[in-house]
Amino acid sequence: MSTSDKYDVVIIGSGLGGLLCGAILSKEGQRVCILEKNEQIGGALQTFRRDGLSLDTGIHYIGGLDKGQNLYQIFHYLGITDRLELTKLDEHGFDNILFKDDTVVYPHGMGYESFVTELSAIFPDEKNNIEKYCSEIKKVCDTFALYNLNAEEQYDDINMLSLSAKAVIESLTPNIKLQAVLAGSNMLYAGVGEKTPWYVHALIINSYIQSSYRCTKGGDQIAKLLAREIKANGGEIHTKMEIVRIQDEDGSISYVETKNGNKIYGERFISNVHPAVTLDMLASEAIRPVYKNRIKGLANSVSSFVLNVVMRPDQYKYQNRNYYYFDDTNVWETTHTDERWPRTYGIFEAVPHSESEYVESLSIMTYMEWDEVKEWQATENTSIYETNRGDGYEDFKNSKAEKLLAKVAEKFPDLVKNIESWYAATPLTYRDYLHTPDGSIYGVAKDAQEPIKTMISPNTKIPNLYMTGQNIKLHGVLGVALTALVTCSMILGRDYLINKIKEANETAA
Repeated sequence: MSTSDKYDVVIIGSGLGGLLCGAILSKEGQRVCILEKNEQIGGALQTFRRDGLSLDTGIHYIGGLDKGQNLYQIFHYLGITDRLELTKLDEHGFDNILFKDDTVVYPHGMGYESFVTELSAIFPDEKNNIEKYCSEIKKVCDTFALYNLNAEEQYDDINMLSLSAKAVIESLTPNIKLQAVLAGSNMLYAGVGEKTPWYVHALIINSYIQSSYRCTKGGDQIAKLLAREIKANGGEIHTKMEIVRIQDEDGSISYVETKNGNKIYGERFISNVHPAVTLDMLASEAIRPVYKNRIKGLANSVSSFVLNVVMRPDQYKYQNRNYYYFDDTNVWETTHTDERWPRTYGIFEAVPHSESEYVESLSIMTYMEWDEVKEWQATENTSIYETNRGDGYEDFKNSKAEKLLAKVAEKFPDLVKNIESWYAATPLTYRDYLHTPDGSIYGVAKDAQEPIKTMISPNTKIPNLYMTGQNIKLHGVLGVALTALVTCSMILGRDYLINKIKEANETAA
């Protein structure tokens, strides 16, 4: 790249939000340049190879991808749906909830009819309440215009933002076990007691009930397909380009500066990096200290400890389901560090790469607080900046892995005994690769007690600086895609962009 070039849009970070903004804007004629600090693009879409297998780091399944559904429409507009290799999860139980002292497996069926049928078979006296739960989710989803790809964003009931998921679910059924089952996939949004908003639960869970898929050949295929579209539209993507400065000149951003001193100029700039990190890079008097302090003071979601597991060949059969386990029905208070760690975990099998019916790899995820790894916070370890964190860190990972696997073995003994090898990711891993404070897995935590405070606008006081990504509106693949639409609509116009998406899908129909 020539540092003397001036791009229409410069995007900091090639996570899903940055790639989607790049794909949308380049498709609509903007000259786009994406700058990524790491060796591999994609953020949480990244994969890595071990023992001859490609292992996913963060995208284990995706919702809303049946034809006509919201994520499908966005991806189709961008021209990638026909090239995505997907496997639909078990429609009788794509998510399954387990409890320590309970032998029953509680399935979440795919499609609302199946969802009601599967759970009503276990809770026959609760069928009306299960139906009411589904109706309440749909009601929330209908309230958010952009979620339904309508141009006019408005809320029918602003008070809805202040409802907590826990309180709403408890109001729908007195059955404590059913309450826990309905909230049992809350690892999708790191649900916490009275804080996690009902709308977050509803928007996310709805997309998975509608349709749930795994990326057959890994989540990085999404990043690769978007990158191909960006380049086909004349856009550029540059890796190993860590941005350390966003320079304001005369009230607007003029350029960004890399760690090695290169300056990249543009008309507009989008940061896909965490807002607090973005503000640390920003050299400007336009952003008031009170705003900076508010953003930096926002609580982030918890981080995680993940075992990326390689299985012994032809030993453990692929089940095409996800499992969420809890020690008890208190599913909202499972993130704390104490002698009971881990209190919860999720198991996500990868689709076998061959025609085999046996699992080749899977991920086991639980929560982990940043304080657990604070001892090594001064170190950085990526494919570009490799640092040996020391024997103490390796001992720490081994100890945590043993505890997690012992817990998993209580329900899945055959899984644990057929593990060939495992590779652990800690909050340090997420911090280093995703550039999130404290290794937060979902960024800024939305709070029903302070709903407006925890919703960050994609535009800033600087007229040509925008933000995107999971911290702004909603996280997850769908949430980040919708946030990218909001960010790009600041440049293209909301009516124009939504109409272009609808036209692309009407043509296909």
